[in-house]
Amino acid sequence: MVGVRQVASAMTVAGSDSGGGAGVQADLKTFAALGVYGTSVLTAITAQNTRTVTAVHEIPIDIISAQIDAVVSDIGADSVKTGMLSSREIIECVTASLKDAEKKYPDMPGLRRLVVDPVMVAKSGDSLLREEAVGSLRDLLLPMAAVVTPNIPETETLTGLTIVTDEDVRKAAQAIVAMGAASVVVKGGHREGPATDVYFDGRDFREFTAPGSRL
Repeated sequence: MVGVRQVASAMTVAGSDSGGGAGVQADLKTFAALGVYGTSVLTAITAQNTRTVTAVHEIPIDIISAQIDAVVSDIGADSVKTGMLSSREIIECVTASLKDAEKKYPDMPGLRRLVVDPVMVAKSGDSLLREEAVGSLRDLLLPMAAVVTPNIPETETLTGLTIVTDEDVRKAAQAIVAMGAASVVVKGGHREGPATDVYFDGRDFREFTAPGSRL
């Protein structure tokens, strides 16, 4: 229709943070700030604040799958971002649902624009990913990703490497791309000095530094 502006949409598949600082709430705020219409698929409900996570309730996988189908079948998605996927069953559900949606809606390229944030630990230090689910995250979800965005501890867990130097970061980034991801941004907020994020797309490295910040 002439005069109607088409607004991009992004779907977040993540947990709910009652404190509003992370999870679906933070994603939707970011989408809105960038002028993107945000939709959401809840994978878990957490009771948390700035200090701690006091409870976690995982959403049944049939409801997770139904949410994905409901959003994609009507609103669609120009891109998808995953966050907290706390169990092997949830990771398997999300990957299968996204693959099914891609087959069902082949004209929706946004389903292949997948950003994987491998959320493992809350900022309070509480675990948000079961240890036995790390392999599923690595084997099932990473190969679907257009970009993976782990912080340093998450990168170490995914790769089994210890990261101290700049060269360690680069080796770890190469290892994640070798797992099947199209690209990776290793977030540098857990290292000494200014936070430097390292991007690698299988060919070239780029660095993005924010002096005095922590990501």
